[in-house]
Amino acid sequence: MHSPVSIFLAEDNPADAGLVRKALEEHGVEGDLIVIADGERAIEFIQSVEAQGARCPSLAIIDLNLPKKPGREVLERMRLSETCRHIPVVILSSSDDERDRADAARFGATQYIRKPLQLDEFLKLGAIFKATLAPLSE
Repeated sequence: MHSPVSIFLAEDNPADAGLVRKALEEHGVEGDLIVIADGERAIEFIQSVEAQGARCPSLAIIDLNLPKKPGREVLERMRLSETCRHIPVVILSSSDDERDRADAARFGATQYIRKPLQLDEFLKLGAIFKATLAPLSE
């Protein structure tokens, strides 16, 4: 029996956040989805996890284009965190820019996925998220 996971999602588009939730459900991933809609609050969340000595989420999914602070700063902060730096981070972005991909790799993203335009393609991402989680939830 898998323990429920917690997944941190930094995403400002409510429709995309809903699609991520649906993709996880479609692939039987159960647990909390913590959705934070701007980069500043996402960084505050990481800091509060550290300050409280709380458990880090099992997976982080970060959009690069966030209001207030960009996703790359959230990723960078995650990787600097003593508590959270080891968790898998998937960058889920509408950008296909090589520089964005290079930045994500440089800051230690586990995976970079371009947001699909088709619903069925988006739902298939649940399998990728689940596979990224798998080693942790055994």
